[in-house]
Amino acid sequence: MNGHVVLRKRLGPATSSLYFLPSSVMSTITLSPVRVALGTISVVLSVGTLYSVFNSTYLDTSNPLLAHLPHPLQSSDYFANKSNPLNTVFIKKAWGWTSGAFALLYAASPARLRSSNRLLQYVVVTLAWLAFTGWFFGPPLIERVVVASGGQCVVAVPGSGEVIDVPIEYCHTKSTLSPATHPTLFTSLTTDFTTTTPWSARPRLRRGHDVSGHIFLLTMSILFLTDQITHSLRHGALWTAAHNLAVTANTVLIGIWVFATYTTAIYFHTPFEKLTGFRTFFFPCLTGTALTRRSIPSSRCCCVRSYPNPLIKPTSGHNPGQA
Repeated sequence: MNGHVVLRKRLGPATSSLYFLPSSVMSTITLSPVRVALGTISVVLSVGTLYSVFNSTYLDTSNPLLAHLPHPLQSSDYFANKSNPLNTVFIKKAWGWTSGAFALLYAASPARLRSSNRLLQYVVVTLAWLAFTGWFFGPPLIERVVVASGGQCVVAVPGSGEVIDVPIEYCHTKSTLSPATHPTLFTSLTTDFTTTTPWSARPRLRRGHDVSGHIFLLTMSILFLTDQITHSLRHGALWTAAHNLAVTANTVLIGIWVFATYTTAIYFHTPFEKLTGFRTFFFPCLTGTALTRRSIPSSRCCCVRSYPNPLIKPTSGHNPGQA
């Protein structure tokens, strides 16, 4: 059978059919789902970013004079409004949704698929999410990048268009500032404004390189969940109803994350900030590889690796199913 391999399609526990397909066709079938997901993200992000450049739709979130303002297109473009449900319900709580989807799939999987290695992968990517966006022995890594690239802690004064520089510690502690609580920080403001219009605001890091945390998190979530679904796709037996529901829920969530990546690419961050957000996900991948290399010899990355196709029946050598 030169140039051909045997494809075994499992229709049920006791039935199977043999098909003969050219090797060139099988090379397409055996493409890793995670690599397909990575390619999809690359295309979606590229198309959205190019659209944002040619049509001037993106908001430079590093510009202190613009970042605190509503998106200029929010009245005409639904997803340019930061208050839309996709952003407030899903993206802002992305890792919570991803964690819930993983927990559902892991619990619904057959016992032989509930390996400690999958839990280790989850721990690695969760720690990466925490280190980059929440806490890393103080400020998270993304904030450290902003400061290292020349970022400053600023307060946008409501209604005046003024932006005031304040010590960087106020951004790291996420303090709420006002002329009443921190009068020495606002001496450049007019007396009438500060006394007749009480206000408070939280300072933000601006002017530095603002790595897109949304692109980083969405990319990592898509690849992690796709990797988890791949374990189920490798499982030859029929899925239970619970397992099928869990795979479906994970697939729907991946679709939401892909769409969220597209809207973020169109409306927010500069092209370079989106690129660095996309590339940042390789750090948790490489860390996961180092931790799981012994138990997954074929691992190239904790999110992107090659899997044997369960549909391919060996054409030579010992077959465990034969006597």
